[in-house]
Amino acid sequence: MAIIPSQTPKQRPDNLAERIYQQLKEDIFAFRLLPGDRFSEGEVAERVQASRTPVRQALYRLEREGYLEVYFRSGWRVRAFDFNYFEELYDVRIVLECAALARLGELDLEQHPIIDELKRTWLMAPVERLQDPQQVSALDERFHCALLEAAANKEMARLHTEITEKIRITRRLDFTQTARIEATYDEHAQILDAVLKRQTEHAQQLLKRHIEISKQEVRNITLHRLHVARP
Repeated sequence: MAIIPSQTPKQRPDNLAERIYQQLKEDIFAFRLLPGDRFSEGEVAERVQASRTPVRQALYRLEREGYLEVYFRSGWRVRAFDFNYFEELYDVRIVLECAALARLGELDLEQHPIIDELKRTWLMAPVERLQDPQQVSALDERFHCALLEAAANKEMARLHTEITEKIRITRRLDFTQTARIEATYDEHAQILDAVLKRQTEHAQQLLKRHIEISKQEVRNITLHRLHVARP
């Protein structure tokens, strides 16, 4: 397990619980904590040099979000990787994002601030494209969330945000290969161009293909990463 920096003297308990939560989640996302790994509250508390109360708060929050499982007699375990679960979430993503594209086809997109943001980010010359995987991953997530925001349905956007958080552990792996970064720029530009031309059905077809390709790439990469990371 990754070592979490110790508590500072002035740090409030709620801030400490948040910090432990964020670090543990990042350890899971980065495969420093692997699916099936077991540990106890005491081990985490010893590493962070904190009482068990903020540790327990962080662990139960991760358990509620589906990252951990609790075994009252044997501690905690990182939840096993369930590809069917993640693929179902990807399918829900497609439904929500296609619905957002349909709504966008009915809106005035001239001088729309969110659409203008996406145009600046994705409609650029290849030599201007970013190559850092973490930056592109964040921009990719923003692209898909922005489509929901621009569609102006708060409940759809809320559901999409929840799904985005749950699949972040997998989708960020899609940008560990240069070819996937280039493909993402090309595919986003094509989707956005179709939206601007009000070719809604074409935009939806491009979006579905984009997400399906990403889903398959992520599955392949994840299987490889788990194989390599497991001692």
